[in-house]
Amino acid sequence: MSTLKNLLQPGKRRLAVGIGGLVVVIAAILVIRLFISSSDKRQRNPVITVKTAISGQQTMPVNVRANGYITAIKTVEVRPQVQNVVRTVHVKEGQDVTAGQLLFTLDPRMDTAGLDKAQAQLARDKADLIDAETTLKRNQELFTKKFISQAVVDTSKAKVDALRGTARANQAGVQSSKVALDYNRITASMAGRIGAINVHPGSLVQPSGATMVTIVQLDPITVSFTVPEAELANIVASYPKGDAPVRIKLATGEELQGKLVFIDNTTDAQTGTIKMKAQFDNRERKLWPGSFVNVRLTSRTLPEATVIPTAAVVTGPKEQLVYVVQEDDTVQPQVVTLLATEGGTAAVSGLKPGARVVVEGAQNLRPGVKVREAPSDEQKKNES
Repeated sequence: MSTLKNLLQPGKRRLAVGIGGLVVVIAAILVIRLFISSSDKRQRNPVITVKTAISGQQTMPVNVRANGYITAIKTVEVRPQVQNVVRTVHVKEGQDVTAGQLLFTLDPRMDTAGLDKAQAQLARDKADLIDAETTLKRNQELFTKKFISQAVVDTSKAKVDALRGTARANQAGVQSSKVALDYNRITASMAGRIGAINVHPGSLVQPSGATMVTIVQLDPITVSFTVPEAELANIVASYPKGDAPVRIKLATGEELQGKLVFIDNTTDAQTGTIKMKAQFDNRERKLWPGSFVNVRLTSRTLPEATVIPTAAVVTGPKEQLVYVVQEDDTVQPQVVTLLATEGGTAAVSGLKPGARVVVEGAQNLRPGVKVREAPSDEQKKNES
């Protein structure tokens, strides 16, 4: 009997161990199910951390942006009016000049000689005319005394008339010679800055030849650009005098302000745009013809517009919306219409001022989800 009892003892121990292991497994399963259930509950009702902002109300400018290029108001290509040889160049490349300033002198010798000849001919004709007039007067006195015939008087009178005509012609010749001589002095027709000089002393120049130099007016200066024709009505209505403010941004980041001075009389049918020009003061020579700039034109303003951060606007496949935080900290989508954006601020319709909208974290939201405000950078700094 004792031997049989000893044989049964190991079986009881194995049964006890098996029952104990089963209890542990069942307990583990219950704990896992409880954890999963709790996790599912948390996933079904998550609290998402977001950043929010309060919608405000202000006057919002509607800006049209375009690429523009700088153009000179006036550009003059300097050419000679006569064929001649350059004697002296009086300016340097890149120099600022004033209206009437001497630029080039051509060889004046031929024209000086021509003027001297014309003046000599005029002096001779005047002397001949004086002699003929004296003869006519004497013949008229002799005719009254019946010493000569009427034919002699008529001949003297005809000679005087002819010499008077010759004198007038030679007087015109003198003036023409003076003009030709003056053509040898080439002056600036306007104030501005000269470019590259294409001639040198000894160069033969002629009216149909190459440009001697180009003068451009730099102050004031204009910027040419195009805007969509749909904005034309707004611009004309907002600025009936045509003085709309225009701003340009330089490569350095600096902004300059000018005013609209030109709207073309036709639109480009192919591009649907219209050409415009704005004028800027350029005393400091910050703008150069041919350079490209970014243009911003305020076409109109939206008074008392509802404004929110641009980041709050979520663009969907069919519409734009924002997530509005309710009093119970849940969010609901609100469809809005984007009216204008400027500098990170958006003007919208369909939303009232004072609404709390989600700015960051909207990609994780759905209607009814609870949210909490993310700590600010200052709070994070204090906590650390």
